[in-house]
This record gives sequence, C-alpha cells and structure tokens, in this order.
Amino acid sequence: MDASIADYAEHLTEADMRLISEVAPVPGGTAALLARDPAAIEGLLADPRVFEAVFGPAGAADGLAVIVSPFLAFGVAVHRAVADLSDMDYLPERSGYRQRVPVFDTPELRDFLGSAERRLFLAELLASFTRVASGRYRVRSGGRSRTRRFSELDPVRLAGMLEEMPEESRPGLYRRLGDVTLFLVGVFPDYAAANALGPVDAGRLLRAARVPFGDRDGLAAAPALDLLEYLGARWYRAALAAAPVRTASLAVVGDVAGRFRQARRVLNHLGDRYLLGPDSPWFAAPAR
Repeated sequence: MDASIADYAEHLTEADMRLISEVAPVPGGTAALLARDPAAIEGLLADPRVFEAVFGPAGAADGLAVIVSPFLAFGVAVHRAVADLSDMDYLPERSGYRQRVPVFDTPELRDFLGSAERRLFLAELLASFTRVASGRYRVRSGGRSRTRRFSELDPVRLAGMLEEMPEESRPGLYRRLGDVTLFLVGVFPDYAAANALGPVDAGRLLRAARVPFGDRDGLAAAPALDLLEYLGARWYRAALAAAPVRTASLAVVGDVAGRFRQARRVLNHLGDRYLLGPDSPWFAAPAR
C-alpha cells in the first residue's frame, strides 16, 4: 500500500468515516471497515456525493462543512480540483493586487494533481493552518535578555527564530517557513501582494534564506508574489538539505519545491472556489 494513501485514514475522524460511508456507500463499507481500506477512502474523496455532503449543492463552504474535520474538507476540495481542471483551459493569474489575467497552464496543474503524494501534501498543508501558533521567545543581545514575538503567519518574524535555533533543530523551521509562504501566496495572494515586503523585511528574509549577496538586490525588487515563490521553494530545499534523514514526507517537500508555482496556482483555485468567503469556517484573513 502506498504510504501516502494510508495517511488519509490516519487523519480522518470517526465522524468523517461515518459521513463518507453513509453518503457514498460501497459493499461492506461501514465506517469501521472503511478505516481499514485507505485506497477506497481516497477514491471516495473524489465522489461527487461526498463533495456535496461537505460543501453543499452550491459547491461553496457553508454550515454543513463544520460537521466534518478540516482535513476531510480539504481532501475533498483537492480531489474536486482534479475534476475541475479536467474541463478547464485556463485559470486566472494574479498580475498584481486584485488584478488577474488568464493563463493557459492547466496541463501543468493537472500534472501536479496527478500525484497522490502531492494531493495529500496540499490537504495536510491546509489543515495545518486552521490553528496558527504564535507566542514569544527570549534572546540575548548585548548582554541583555529580550523578548521577541513570532507568528506562523508572519514569515519575517518566523525566520528571525533561525538566529537563535541550534543547527539540528532548523530543518523543521525551514519546512514551516516554506509552508507559510505557500499558504499565503496560495490562499491569500491578494493579501500577499497588497502587503508587499519592504526593502528591510525583504533583505532580512533573503539573508535568513542564505541567498548569495549578489542576487539579493534583484530579488528584493521583484514583485511580492515572485519573491515569496522564490523564498518558499528555497525554504523547502533547505529543509530537505538540512534534514539528517530524508523521509518520504520530506521527499514530497523536495518535489513541491521544484513545482512551487503549480502548487500555488492550485491553491489559488481552491481558495477562490471553495475555501474562502464570509461564512468560511476555516480561515480568517491574516491581520494587516
């Protein structure tokens, strides 16, 4: 059994299993038996009956969505995107804040979603941001102890933690920096574009990502989405390079690093069509 498929059963709740088995019954497909058949689970995530049970007949997040786990909702949305893109020639692309132009790149996006590992990666990424960690940590500077704040939705402050973190603990933070960057440019691209990094913050991120000095000026002047795409892919590659053991999940991170733009474009589609809106139970817009 593909490990990525088995992971679906580990994420879903008993209530998720009951809903799936009730709205899209299969022979012998009780919730308990379905939990032992992960391959069947992934197939059912693409079932239109499961999609309608989670998102409603209008295909948009509503009150029904809160009765299931976020992971089930995101897994269903990712699989729905496979069907969406099969009938589409282009998707709108952000060319600036609230500016969009059609881009005929759906074959590349279909290829991205053709991987079970990448589909699972996107569902896990989205689920990981339904609760955002934030807090304070202490640093010593000039013989004094100071308190700094961090938030998982603030890549500049999150990257600042690298200075205080021992080398062996950095792979996980590199990975999370890649995650937050992909999440922001994917789900909240207008926010990312409108809150373009200033020269100081851009410089801090480029230094933290160990970008060669000669490349920094050109990158710092790039459009916000382009700069964040570059940094997100670089964070993922740093996580893979720094990890003492390359696990299967890290291998997917390295794969997505090389397809970062396609991952971002798929998330743009999911956010526009299924995940955001006034009644969305999952994500609030990041604070300015």
